[in-house]
Amino acid sequence: MGHLLTLGAVLFCISVAGIFINRKNVIVLLMCIELMLLAVNINFVAFSRQLGDPAGQVFVFFILTVAAAEAAIGLAIVVTLFRNRRTINVAEIDMMKG
Repeated sequence: MGHLLTLGAVLFCISVAGIFINRKNVIVLLMCIELMLLAVNINFVAFSRQLGDPAGQVFVFFILTVAAAEAAIGLAIVVTLFRNRRTINVAEIDMMKG
């Protein structure tokens, strides 16, 4: 169990560092959020297995469905932004118009 928790903590720290270090590329930000959700899922599975309760593993399925929907919607937003602005740089798309 310790190895799984260490892996989850390392993945979570990498994703948080990626969010703070890279604030320019939207795709990298989305990947860091997905990596964060994956780290949380690993921790849920580790604790679920240790405690012998399948509730954590069931909860992982709900998180995976939310992550899949978030990835699809996020990619659609990125494609739309690129079509309208010709860039996915966060610094250049921070001004709303409408």
